[in-house]
Amino acid sequence: MNVNWEIVAPIIVLQLILMISALLSLVKQRETNGPKWLWTIVIVFLTTFGPILYFIIGRKKD
Repeated sequence: MNVNWEIVAPIIVLQLILMISALLSLVKQRETNGPKWLWTIVIVFLTTFGPILYFIIGRKKD
């Protein structure tokens, strides 16, 4: 099975950047909509959709 790394590698890098930025935001956020431990699990295990869900639903607006 041949993998076209020219296409796959940038997608993986973008997913990692999105996940890391969501985790950093979660750490800095004082309060979230729901427990932080649950958002950590969502961000890490739902690779693409987890960070997006956190940014849309999880962050509390101050």
